[in-house]
This record gives sequence, structure tokens and C-alpha cells, in this order.
Amino acid sequence: MATSAATSAREILTGLHEIMAKRGSAQSKLDQVVDLIAQKMESEVCSIYLLRDNNLELFATHGLRKEAVHVTRLRLGEGLVGTIAAEGRVLNLAEAAEHPAYIYKPETGEERFHSFAGVPIVRLESPIGVLAVQHAEPRRYEDVEIEALQTVAMVLSEMIAGARLVDGARRSRLRSAGPLRLAGLKLVAGMAKGVAVFHEPRIVVEHTVAEDIEAERDRVYSAFRKMREQIDNMTRDAEFGTTGEHEEILETYRMFAYDEGWSRRINAAIDSGLTAEAAIERVQQRTRARMREIDDPLLQERMHDLEDLSNRLLRIVSGRMGTAAQTGLTHDAVLIARNLGPAELLEYDRRRLKAVLLEEGSLTSHMTIVARAMGVPVLGRLHDIRHSVEEGETILVDGDNGSVIIRPTRQLLSGFEHRMALSQKRRAEFAASRNLPAKTLDGIQCSVMVNAGLAEDAVALPMTGADGIGLFRTEFQFLVSATLPGRDRQQRLYTKVLEAAGNRPVVFRTVDIGGDKALPYLTDDVEEQAENPSMGWRALRLSLDRSTLMRAQARALIEASGGKVLRVMFPMVSEPWEYEEARALFEEQVDWARKGHRRIPKRIEFGAMLEVPSLAEMLDQLLPRVDFLSIGTNDLTQFLFAADRSDPRLAERYDWLSPAVLRFLKRILDQTRAAGVPARICGEMGGRPLEAMALIGIGVENFSITPAGVGSLKAMIRSLDAGAIRGRMEQLLAKPPRDVRKALSDWARRHNVIIG
Repeated sequence: MATSAATSAREILTGLHEIMAKRGSAQSKLDQVVDLIAQKMESEVCSIYLLRDNNLELFATHGLRKEAVHVTRLRLGEGLVGTIAAEGRVLNLAEAAEHPAYIYKPETGEERFHSFAGVPIVRLESPIGVLAVQHAEPRRYEDVEIEALQTVAMVLSEMIAGARLVDGARRSRLRSAGPLRLAGLKLVAGMAKGVAVFHEPRIVVEHTVAEDIEAERDRVYSAFRKMREQIDNMTRDAEFGTTGEHEEILETYRMFAYDEGWSRRINAAIDSGLTAEAAIERVQQRTRARMREIDDPLLQERMHDLEDLSNRLLRIVSGRMGTAAQTGLTHDAVLIARNLGPAELLEYDRRRLKAVLLEEGSLTSHMTIVARAMGVPVLGRLHDIRHSVEEGETILVDGDNGSVIIRPTRQLLSGFEHRMALSQKRRAEFAASRNLPAKTLDGIQCSVMVNAGLAEDAVALPMTGADGIGLFRTEFQFLVSATLPGRDRQQRLYTKVLEAAGNRPVVFRTVDIGGDKALPYLTDDVEEQAENPSMGWRALRLSLDRSTLMRAQARALIEASGGKVLRVMFPMVSEPWEYEEARALFEEQVDWARKGHRRIPKRIEFGAMLEVPSLAEMLDQLLPRVDFLSIGTNDLTQFLFAADRSDPRLAERYDWLSPAVLRFLKRILDQTRAAGVPARICGEMGGRPLEAMALIGIGVENFSITPAGVGSLKAMIRSLDAGAIRGRMEQLLAKPPRDVRKALSDWARRHNVIIG
């Protein structure tokens, strides 16, 4: 059937076109459609379920009992068909009955069929039905068969919508004239007010079946040329004042615009009989399906870039290029979109653009990074925001608290403006603290460094007021590259970072990739994705296994640090032997550089990241061999609690101020102090003033945090008596109260500690 599916998709589309052109009822046409698909794909069963009155109704079938038509109904999420519609994803099963969602409907007579494949029928980004095939023979359907079904489902959506067989488009949420408050994910902090402006109207693909394939191909080629010209102009004209991260993000975005694989997939969809618009939409649907399967946010962002480019290409080929950026912003605006790419954001007038609200969005997205550079507050994960507000309505955005108020009353507006003024004053005060010493009231000097990802962060060091870079994530260069960065390219980056940092120290963390940060150019076909990727084959484990990768990075770091101090640390060390093996590899490369008469560092300081709890039990063996220790609180906490920090159900359940976390950290700090090895907290915990106060209370004096948190952390340190908080922490950890967070907040308030 696979060969048949590959050659029959176009025949099916031609047949569908003929069926749609005939006179007759919608029911008779769907009956002909399932017969056609079953015949061309050599399928024993082909069925169409449509969404009516919020239930999926069996509307037509070839192979199941005809008396079940219009009788069999499934709720969204019920059974295999309901799961496909509710989640908008494909199911491909050799044994349907073994799937946990399977339910038996005796009236259909489907018990003799083992295999099952179903794809959603999508309209306006929402499933309106399901197309399914079944066989008596147990087997999984091949990718080419699934793609044929998805192509047919796309054409069916046009026919079904035209015949008005399904529930109407999702209605706007019933709204009163009063205010509406929504909560979202904080992406870029800040407060703003403005009127609602929609980024773009949704382009609905009205015609899916091509009449002249070569004409459609010419339309796509022309659109690609125009789109690439736009991207080139945008990349050239983007101005940030400095080069670095933003420049590399836009270059990666440009790389996707020129990706031949993407254009080939669109051409293949045209070959199957689709119009240019339908072909772009078909490939875009496949991209969305892949996005749902990717756990790593940085790789998911690559898919978002392709989604952004697909939207742009679709607007060009359809002749409807208008977005709010093209028409221009006439008032202070809050931009609303499902998602947004970095290039699209750059098209807006920064004087008028006050905030961005997204139905999707992520903390690591390229658009978020660019928005942060522009100083534009952003909130994400505001589900259905586009259906909750009308164009031109007033919106208040609190990016500090992750909330939005739509249609505020005069009283709400007045209160918001007062808080916005206070926020601006507080930010100014924190900014004033950035360049002051991080010294407590009783004279304890703390070190405040920043976490970084690209050269831009090193360039901005003087503005942050930080003492240096305590964690430079070298993997970001790998994650934004289409191919493996060579040694020379790595060396140029590391040299640029060290030169920009000047006399300030920089700690380079070797690549932390693998697991949920899989790279296409490093994927081994025989490897399977682990169920818990953050606990899998990643970081130092992968680097030691693929020593060529680590050897190239070691040489790049050694040569970039010629005549300087090289500080390098290894991530996710689980046992001392892993650290020893990594250090030995670096020392071998120093010998290689010396023998080749290359410049070498005047000194190398080696460190380990303590993220895996097992390493804490082996510190007596490790500490004599390290120059410093970095404690990665993000991963360490999730491993301690066996709680995925990306799972929203667990995000607030396990607190950094839990006695279990603080006691564990204190044991580590006591050992490092006794051994004379400096320890540094790396991660979000150290960037939160209340948590940082508790850390100082258990002996922490070195921090590496996000650059935006330097001012508030220093303000807290300068208002704190370290001796007093250490005494209080001894009491709290000896006999922990039910709510340690509240106890510390009360103590800070009584002692006038600035915790924001």
C-alpha cells in the first residue's frame, strides 16, 4: 500500500475535485469520497467523522456497517477518533485495541479490524473532523501513507466547510462590557498600556486542488524570491547598537528562508495536486505536528521560525501582505498574535509598540530574545486571547506579574498607572544599585556574576554591573547553527567573548546538548528519544562518548585563551571519574597546542557543575581536584524532587525554599568551605532576592544569575546583615516551620531587607 499511497495522492485529489464539482447532496459526495479513498489506498475501511454539536459523528464509511452512520457518536477526547480531534494529532496503531483511549462501538462492526490510522481534518487551525482507515491485518502505516491521508484531509476540510456540515467557527468568548483579567507566562518583564492591535488577519486557503501544477510552482518560486529579498533587507537594516546574539538569531532565521529542503517539501505537495497556498499550508501543518513532539524549547523555536516564514510566504503568494506593521501603528499599541517571529517583530515602530501578547510563546524563543533587547514587555500562553478582545480596546499589561486586563474601568486604569509609576521608580533604584559593591551591612563581600549565551552578553557586561560571566553556555552556538560549528568558528566566538569581557572573568561551560536538546546534525538514527530526556544521554555524558566534539571545543577554548586565564567547567558530572576523564582530555589538548607552538593559557582553572545529587556524596573525592564548584539549582532541584520543572502541574509544587533543598545545599557548602574550594550558585534561584537572602544565610557568597536580576540582587545584599540571617537560617533549618517562605518574608520585612 505504501507504493500505492505515494502515487495515488494526486489521483485521489483529482477524483475529489470531480466529486466536488458534481451536483448532489453533501452526504452523497462524502459517500463517494470514502469509496474513492478506500479504492485508491487499498484500504478495507475508510471513515469520515465530523464535529457536530460538539460530538464527532460518523458521517460516511466504506467498510463499517452503514447503519452506524449518523448513529455512532464520540465526545471530544473519547476513543481514538475523539483523541485525534481533541489533540489535533495523528494516531498510527498496529493494534488499535491496545491503545488506552480505545473504546468499542458494537454497532460499527469494527472488532475484526486491528490496525488503525487517523488524521485530523483541520479548518482555521482547529480540528473539524477525523479521516480514518482500518485494516484487519495488524500493522503500522508507513509515513507516505499518513502523508497521503493528511493531504486528502486538507482538501476535505474545504469541501466540508463549504457544505456547512460542521459546527461554525469557534465563536468569540461571550463577553460582558466589563473588564476581563487574564493570566499568562512572563516572557519579558515590564508594564505597558495601549490599544489592542492584531498582528495579522488569518488567511484561509479557499482553493486546494490545482488546475495547472506548473503555474502553481511558478507562483511559489516567485513568492520565495520576494520573501528572501524581504528577509535580506530586514537582516541588513536591523539595528541594536551592538552585534551578537540578535545578529546570529536573524542570520539563523535567514538560513531557514533559504532552506532548500523546505522549498522541496512545498514542491512535493504541489506535485501531489495542491495549489500553492494549500501546499504551503500542508507543509505548515506538518511543522506544527513536529512542534508538538519536540520537548526542547530551543529546537521548538526553530519550528516557530519556520512557522513565521510559512505565514509570510502564504501572505505573499495569496497577494495579502497586510499586517499591522505594514499599515502602521497610529496609537500606543499592544500587539496580539498566536505567535510571532523575530523578523516580524522588527517590522514594528518601536515608538508605538508597547507590549506583545501571544497565545503561544516561550522563554527561550528568538522573538523573546529580540523583544528583550528592544525593551518590549511580552506575555505568552494567553490561550484564546485573539477571541477575547476586539481591535482598539484598551489593554493593561503587567509583565512583572504575568497578568493582562482588557477593557479596564477608570478605577483599574488609575491604579495601574500608579503601580506603573512605582515600578519605573523601583527599576531606576535597582539600576542605581548595579554599579555599587555587593557588600552586606556587616561587611561580607559577595560576588555577582551573570549567565550568558553569546558574545552580545559579554559586550553588555559593563552595563549590568556584574563582576564577570559565571556561566557561558557554549551550546547556544550549536543550537542556532544548521551545521556543527567547526573549531575555527568556535574559537572566534570565545575570543570575542574574552576580549569583550576584558579583565572580568569568564567561566565557559562545555556543551550541554543531547537529551531534549537533540541536534539534527548529531542525531544517530539508531538512538531513540529517552522518556526523560533531561536525565538522559546529554551534557558531559554525550561529550565523553563523542570525544571528537569535546576535543575540538577544548582546542578552540585553549587557543582563544592564549596568554589569559581559561576557566572551564563540565556540566552534569555524576561521579568524579567523569570529571577526571574530561579534565584529562583538556590537558592532552594543552600538550598538543604546546607541541604545535601555539599560544596556550597562562593558567587553566577547572570546575564541575553539581546538578546531579549523586556527586554530593563524592565531594571528598572531587574537591581536591577542582578549582571551583558551580551548583546548578535548576536541574538539581528537579532531580531532588523527581519533578520535571517544565511541567506546569509541578512548577509551583516544589519550592526552592523547601527545607530539603536548603539543607542539601548547606551540606555541600560546608564541605566546599572546609576544603577551601569556592562554590557559586548558578541558576534562577540565585536571581530571586528572597531565595538569595536564604542562600546567604546558609553560606553562599558567590552568585551567577540572569543579567536583569543584578540590580535587585545587589540592592538586597546591601540592605542585609549576613550574620543575622545566618542565625535565623540555623533556627529555621533545625526546626522548619510549615511555610519557610512566609517565615523568611516576615523576617525580611521586619529587618528592612529589600526583596522587591
